[in-house]
Amino acid sequence: MAERSQPSANYRSWPVITALTIVSLPLLLMYVYLFLDTVTVKQPDALLPSGLTINHWRFLWQTTAGKANIWHVTLNTLLFSACTTSLVLIISSMAGYVLSRLNVPARGFFLAGVMVLHAFPSVTLIIAIFIVLQMIGLYNSLIGVILVKAAIDLPLGIWLMKGFYDTVPWEIEMAGVVDGASRFRVWRSLVLPQVKPGIMALGLFSFLAGWGEFILPQVLAPGNQVQVLSVYLAGFLADDNNYDFNMFKAVGLFYLIPVLIAYALFNKYLMNIYGGGSKG
Repeated sequence: MAERSQPSANYRSWPVITALTIVSLPLLLMYVYLFLDTVTVKQPDALLPSGLTINHWRFLWQTTAGKANIWHVTLNTLLFSACTTSLVLIISSMAGYVLSRLNVPARGFFLAGVMVLHAFPSVTLIIAIFIVLQMIGLYNSLIGVILVKAAIDLPLGIWLMKGFYDTVPWEIEMAGVVDGASRFRVWRSLVLPQVKPGIMALGLFSFLAGWGEFILPQVLAPGNQVQVLSVYLAGFLADDNNYDFNMFKAVGLFYLIPVLIAYALFNKYLMNIYGGGSKG
């Protein structure tokens, strides 16, 4: 019976696959043409390119006048995204466990406060954050914008991790405590593996949110030495004298590559994400 039902199931799914393919085809063609525009030469009124070139990618080995070095900017972006993700994961994984498992004072008030903090858009806080960073000497520094971005992302991270911890069976922790393990050892060795999909998903989302962040680095770290790729890319639009649209598209494609790599590496974790732990 199972062998007979498999072909019919595949037959029923082909209309959905066909519809998704038709809908996705324009997006795929857009990215193909985006790549072709970065490696070809084409006249403004021509439909087809007239030759190949790598001149649009010259920012990789040549620093454009008035702009920062692309590799230094890429390193800043990696540091910004990686440090933000690390802070969010470390603090969220610990705070979520405490709020889920321990009977801390004013627990409900703290949870409500976390949700209120998440309700405020970062744009509404930007002036106050700007003043605070200037007062403590962290304005126009990578450390300052990392701390701000991590603080803004923490409320959602704490709530997500608390939800995953809530579904981990108590029997797993009780077995560790009975065997003489400390609470920290139980959390690290027994509970954390149960919420690994949540950690992977939160890490990926935090990294991509940091990688694509524009407003905070633009306002709080505008200098060339601490510039990130989103601000570097926006600088092409603001430069009216040396505007190169093909180079702008090449930088945009370069900016996209790490995102595609991250999705390719962590796709299996996102596809297997579940609502909680399992016994055993």
